[in-house]
Amino acid sequence: MSALRTTAATAAATVTAGPASATWRLVKAESTLCVRDKVAPLWGIGFPLVLLIVLGGVPDLREPVEGGGLTYFDLYVPVLILFNLAILATTSLPTTLAGYRENGVLRRMRTTPVGPARVLAAQLVAHFAIAVIAMVLFLAVAGFGFGVDLPKHLLGFALAWLLAAAALLAIGLLITALAPGRGPATAIGTVLFFPMMFFAGLWVPISQMPPLLANIAHHTPLGAGMGAFQDAYLGHFPSAAPMLTLAAYATVCAFVAVRWFRWE
Repeated sequence: MSALRTTAATAAATVTAGPASATWRLVKAESTLCVRDKVAPLWGIGFPLVLLIVLGGVPDLREPVEGGGLTYFDLYVPVLILFNLAILATTSLPTTLAGYRENGVLRRMRTTPVGPARVLAAQLVAHFAIAVIAMVLFLAVAGFGFGVDLPKHLLGFALAWLLAAAALLAIGLLITALAPGRGPATAIGTVLFFPMMFFAGLWVPISQMPPLLANIAHHTPLGAGMGAFQDAYLGHFPSAAPMLTLAAYATVCAFVAVRWFRWE
């Protein structure tokens, strides 16, 4: 409850603050609460990092893939980076604001000039910061611990990751904007998480899927993200199709989240 009171107090303080100051106060408050509540660091950094280390210790995944110099574990690293974004977007982000709505905090914030765009932006920035930390740790542990090379096209990878983060977090914002409470937010996030991870190639690589499923995968946010990541790892700038797909998800979901945001 102290976290909820902090958010409500921060929102109330924006009544006398300018637009930039109001947004900055909310960002600081939400970033502090994310760390204090431990949900986002645990699920967004801790769990995927442990999974990376466990998979890195599986001998079969250290075998080279047929027809290339990569190992199966090398192929799993970009999938796990997407896994990190997906778990933040479908687990941590929606339950936080849905909890605020369920406990009446958003009802109080509605009386201030905060507005839905700033409320969602504060959550977006807080979880984006956690995603950046997780991505850097992933690449460092995979490189120093298991000898996985960095993407050969670093700029392409960075742009692809930014678009993938924007697309996934925008989906999380959309769930956040519409779910009436923690229970529905968790249910919606869970229902979305597993199909998205399937189409990212977590269980079956996209290249080994039947043509119909592979085509569907390329039009999903994680499937498009995986395609862009693979291009960057092979040394090419990501092709336009996956980048435009990610940009479309980010734009449409963010717009709908702000437009149909529910205060209570």
